[in-house]
Amino acid sequence: MEGSCFRLVAGLGNPGREYDHTRHNVGFFVADALARRFDAQFVHESKWNADVARAGELVLMKPMTFMNLSGESIGDFSHYFKIEPDEVLVIIDDAALPLGRLRLRRSGSDGGHNGLASALMHLGTEQVPRLRVGIGGLGDPRAAGDSLTGHVLGKFSASERAELDEAVNRAADAVELAQASGLAAAMNRYNSNETN
Repeated sequence: MEGSCFRLVAGLGNPGREYDHTRHNVGFFVADALARRFDAQFVHESKWNADVARAGELVLMKPMTFMNLSGESIGDFSHYFKIEPDEVLVIIDDAALPLGRLRLRRSGSDGGHNGLASALMHLGTEQVPRLRVGIGGLGDPRAAGDSLTGHVLGKFSASERAELDEAVNRAADAVELAQASGLAAAMNRYNSNETN
Protein backbone atom coordinates (compact mmCIF):
# COMPACT_ATOMS: atom_id res chain seq x y z
CA MET A 1 0.00 0.00 0.00
CA GLU A 2 1.60 3.22 -1.18
CA GLY A 3 0.39 6.79 -1.37
CA SER A 4 -1.54 8.23 1.55
CA CYS A 5 -0.71 5.24 3.68
CA PHE A 6 -1.63 6.18 7.26
CA ARG A 7 -5.00 7.01 8.75
CA LEU A 8 -3.77 7.16 12.35
CA VAL A 9 -0.41 8.45 13.58
CA ALA A 10 0.12 7.84 17.29
CA GLY A 11 3.01 9.55 19.07
CA LEU A 12 3.73 7.84 22.38
CA GLY A 13 4.75 9.41 25.67
CA ASN A 14 3.67 9.94 29.25
CA PRO A 15 1.07 12.55 30.26
CA GLY A 16 1.68 15.00 33.06
CA ARG A 17 3.90 18.01 33.61
CA GLU A 18 6.58 15.96 35.35
CA TYR A 19 7.21 14.10 32.09
CA ASP A 20 7.38 17.16 29.85
CA HIS A 21 10.64 17.31 27.89
CA THR A 22 11.73 13.79 28.88
CA ARG A 23 13.35 11.44 26.37
CA HIS A 24 10.43 9.02 26.58
CA ASN A 25 8.09 11.72 25.21
CA VAL A 26 9.71 12.12 21.79
CA GLY A 27 6.61 10.58 20.20
CA PHE A 28 4.53 13.40 21.67
CA PHE A 29 7.01 15.97 20.30
CA VAL A 30 6.67 14.59 16.76
CA ALA A 31 2.87 14.47 17.01
CA ASP A 32 2.88 18.11 18.15
CA ALA A 33 5.14 19.09 15.23
CA LEU A 34 2.79 17.38 12.77
CA ALA A 35 -0.23 19.10 14.29
CA ARG A 36 1.46 22.49 13.84
CA ARG A 37 2.23 21.70 10.19
CA PHE A 38 -1.33 20.62 9.49
CA ASP A 39 -2.80 23.50 11.50
CA ALA A 40 -4.64 20.91 13.60
CA GLN A 41 -5.55 21.28 17.27
CA PHE A 42 -5.33 18.51 19.85
CA VAL A 43 -8.50 17.99 21.86
CA HIS A 44 -8.85 15.50 24.69
CA GLU A 45 -11.34 12.79 23.77
CA SER A 46 -12.23 10.82 26.88
CA LYS A 47 -13.78 7.97 24.87
CA TRP A 48 -10.24 7.04 23.78
CA ASN A 49 -8.37 8.50 26.77
CA ALA A 50 -6.25 10.37 24.25
CA ASP A 51 -5.56 13.79 22.84
CA VAL A 52 -6.69 13.70 19.21
CA ALA A 53 -6.13 16.11 16.31
CA ARG A 54 -7.76 15.69 12.91
CA ALA A 55 -6.00 16.84 9.75
CA GLY A 56 -8.31 15.88 6.91
CA GLU A 57 -8.44 12.10 6.77
CA LEU A 58 -5.34 11.77 8.97
CA VAL A 59 -5.80 11.50 12.73
CA LEU A 60 -2.98 12.37 15.12
CA MET A 61 -3.13 10.83 18.58
CA LYS A 62 -1.30 11.20 21.88
CA PRO A 63 -2.54 8.46 24.24
CA MET A 64 -2.99 9.75 27.80
CA THR A 65 -2.78 6.29 29.35
CA PHE A 66 0.93 6.37 30.24
CA MET A 67 3.43 4.67 27.98
CA ASN A 68 2.95 1.04 28.99
CA LEU A 69 -0.80 1.14 28.23
CA SER A 70 -0.65 3.19 25.02
CA GLY A 71 -2.11 0.37 22.97
CA GLU A 72 -5.48 0.67 24.72
CA SER A 73 -6.21 4.03 23.07
CA ILE A 74 -4.73 3.02 19.73
CA GLY A 75 -6.54 -0.31 19.62
CA ASP A 76 -9.92 1.03 20.70
CA PHE A 77 -9.79 3.89 18.20
CA SER A 78 -8.59 1.67 15.35
CA HIS A 79 -11.21 -1.02 15.95
CA TYR A 80 -14.04 1.52 16.22
CA PHE A 81 -13.12 3.30 12.98
CA LYS A 82 -12.06 0.10 11.19
CA ILE A 83 -8.47 1.27 10.69
CA GLU A 84 -6.21 -1.60 9.65
CA PRO A 85 -2.96 -2.16 11.58
CA ASP A 86 -0.87 -1.26 8.52
CA GLU A 87 -2.69 2.09 8.39
CA VAL A 88 -1.39 2.99 11.86
CA LEU A 89 2.02 4.57 12.45
CA VAL A 90 3.40 4.42 15.99
CA ILE A 91 6.14 6.94 16.84
CA ILE A 92 8.41 6.03 19.75
CA ASP A 93 11.70 6.89 21.38
CA ASP A 94 14.62 4.46 21.02
CA ALA A 95 17.52 4.41 23.47
CA ALA A 96 19.40 1.98 21.20
CA LEU A 97 19.78 4.65 18.51
CA PRO A 98 22.04 7.69 18.67
CA LEU A 99 20.31 10.96 19.34
CA GLY A 100 18.44 12.07 16.23
CA ARG A 101 18.77 8.84 14.21
CA LEU A 102 15.52 7.66 12.64
CA ARG A 103 14.37 4.11 11.90
CA LEU A 104 11.15 3.57 9.97
CA ARG A 105 9.86 -0.02 9.65
CA ARG A 106 6.74 -1.70 8.28
CA SER A 107 6.62 -4.36 10.99
CA GLY A 108 8.61 -6.32 13.54
CA SER A 109 8.88 -7.04 17.22
CA ASP A 110 8.54 -4.43 19.95
CA GLY A 111 12.30 -4.42 20.51
CA GLY A 112 11.76 -4.16 24.26
CA HIS A 113 9.75 -0.93 24.06
CA ASN A 114 6.73 -1.28 26.34
CA GLY A 115 4.62 1.30 24.57
CA LEU A 116 5.10 -0.38 21.20
CA ALA A 117 4.49 -3.77 22.84
CA SER A 118 1.13 -2.50 24.12
CA ALA A 119 0.20 -1.19 20.67
CA LEU A 120 1.08 -4.47 18.97
CA MET A 121 -0.86 -6.44 21.56
CA HIS A 122 -4.02 -4.35 21.20
CA LEU A 123 -3.81 -4.34 17.40
CA GLY A 124 -3.23 -8.10 17.45
CA THR A 125 -0.25 -8.17 15.09
CA GLU A 126 3.38 -7.15 14.61
CA GLN A 127 2.47 -5.84 11.13
CA VAL A 128 2.29 -2.28 12.43
CA PRO A 129 4.52 0.45 10.96
CA ARG A 130 6.66 2.29 13.47
CA LEU A 131 9.04 5.24 13.48
CA ARG A 132 11.79 5.05 16.08
CA VAL A 133 13.51 8.31 17.03
CA GLY A 134 16.92 7.94 18.62
CA ILE A 135 17.24 9.54 22.05
CA GLY A 136 20.84 8.55 22.71
CA GLY A 137 21.65 5.43 24.64
CA LEU A 138 23.56 4.18 27.59
CA GLY A 139 26.66 2.08 27.06
CA ASP A 140 24.43 -0.94 26.51
CA PRO A 141 20.78 0.09 26.27
CA ARG A 142 19.74 -3.56 26.49
CA ALA A 143 20.93 -3.56 30.10
CA ALA A 144 17.44 -2.97 31.42
CA GLY A 145 16.77 -1.73 34.90
CA ASP A 146 16.88 1.48 36.83
CA SER A 147 19.72 2.94 34.76
CA LEU A 148 17.79 2.66 31.48
CA THR A 149 14.55 3.77 33.13
CA GLY A 150 16.30 6.79 34.58
CA HIS A 151 17.76 7.57 31.17
CA VAL A 152 14.48 7.49 29.23
CA LEU A 153 12.65 9.43 31.93
CA GLY A 154 15.44 11.99 32.10
CA LYS A 155 15.29 15.34 30.36
CA PHE A 156 17.35 16.37 27.39
CA SER A 157 20.33 18.54 28.23
CA ALA A 158 20.60 22.06 26.89
CA SER A 159 23.36 20.92 24.53
CA GLU A 160 21.07 18.24 23.07
CA ARG A 161 18.08 20.49 22.40
CA ALA A 162 19.13 21.73 18.95
CA GLU A 163 19.83 18.18 17.78
CA LEU A 164 16.54 17.02 19.26
CA ASP A 165 14.58 19.78 17.52
CA GLU A 166 16.20 18.84 14.20
CA ALA A 167 15.35 15.17 14.76
CA VAL A 168 11.71 15.96 15.56
CA ASN A 169 11.44 18.03 12.38
CA ARG A 170 13.02 15.25 10.29
CA ALA A 171 10.67 12.71 11.85
CA ALA A 172 7.72 14.91 10.85
CA ASP A 173 9.26 15.19 7.37
CA ALA A 174 9.42 11.38 7.21
CA VAL A 175 5.73 11.06 8.06
CA GLU A 176 4.79 13.65 5.44
CA LEU A 177 6.90 11.90 2.80
CA ALA A 178 5.30 8.56 3.64
CA GLN A 179 1.87 10.13 3.25
CA ALA A 180 2.77 11.74 -0.07
CA SER A 181 4.96 9.08 -1.68
CA GLY A 182 4.55 5.87 0.31
CA LEU A 183 6.34 4.16 3.16
CA ALA A 184 9.10 2.73 0.96
CA ALA A 185 10.16 6.19 -0.19
CA ALA A 186 10.31 7.45 3.39
CA MET A 187 12.27 4.39 4.52
CA ASN A 188 14.77 4.80 1.68
CA ARG A 189 15.38 8.41 2.58
CA TYR A 190 15.32 8.42 6.37
CA ASN A 191 16.72 5.02 7.35
CA SER A 192 20.20 5.83 6.11
CA ASN A 193 22.95 6.65 8.54
CA GLU A 194 22.96 10.19 7.26
CA THR A 195 21.15 12.97 9.05
CA ASN A 196 19.59 14.00 5.70
